Amino acid sequence: MNYHIIINKVTTVDELPGSWSNQDLIELLDRFGFPDASNSNPAELKELLNMAISDFEPAEAAAILLDYRLSEALNEGQIDQMSHDMLLDKISEEYPEIGLHHQLFNINQLLHKAYNGKFPNAKATIAEFEISTEDAGADEITKEVVLKALQHTLNDSNLIKRLFSDHLEGKVSFDEADSIIWVLRKIEGGQYQLITSEYWIARDEFLEAEFDAEVHLFEEEESEG
Repeated sequence: MNYHIIINKVTTVDELPGSWSNQDLIELLDRFGFPDASNSNPAELKELLNMAISDFEPAEAAAILLDYRLSEALNEGQIDQMSHDMLLDKISEEYPEIGLHHQLFNINQLLHKAYNGKFPNAKATIAEFEISTEDAGADEITKEVVLKALQHTLNDSNLIKRLFSDHLEGKVSFDEADSIIWVLRKIEGGQYQLITSEYWIARDEFLEAEFDAEVHLFEEEESEG
C-alpha cells in the first residue's frame, strides 16, 4: 500500500497528561499514608501525592508505585529489584519487556518529579500527522502501518530501523509495534496523534515533513496439508 504522510507537529515531553486519574491519585495517597484524600481539592491531589511520596525512601516509594500499576505483570522479587534499579537506570527504556515501557515511564516520571531529579529523567515523543492513501481496500491505520510509513522519514540511526529492519519491510511479523507506539489516536481534521518513548523515536530524527511511503504488511504463509 502507498501512503502520503504530512508531519504537522512533533514535541518532546517529560510527562504525559492524563497518565494518572484522580482516582489513581486518591488510591495512591492512601497507600502512601494519606487517608481521606477523596475529600481533598482535586486540583491539589498531584501536589499532595508528590509530598506524600517524598516522605518515603526512594526505593520504597518506587516499589509502592510498581505494585500499584504492574502487580499483574511483575512478581514481588521483580518489583523489589526494579525499585532499586530505577534509581540508577532508565528502566522505562531498558527493561527487556517493552510492553511495560509505557507504564514504567509514567511511574518513573512521577518519582522523578517527587524527588526533584533523584530518579533519571525520561522523555516521550508526541507526533501529530496526516496519513492518507488512494489505494482501494487500504488497510486500517494501525500502529504497524504507522511505523512502517514513518520509517521513510526517520534517519538511519533510529533504533527501530536498526533493530526491526525485517519487521519494517514486512518480512516477519511486527507484533512489537503495539508496544513501541504507546498511544495512537485519531484527532480532529483527519489527523492522527502518536505517543512513544524518545528512546524509540526522537524529535530530531524526523528528516522530512511531507513524504510518500510504501508499506508492506507481513502475510503469514498458509501451511500445507
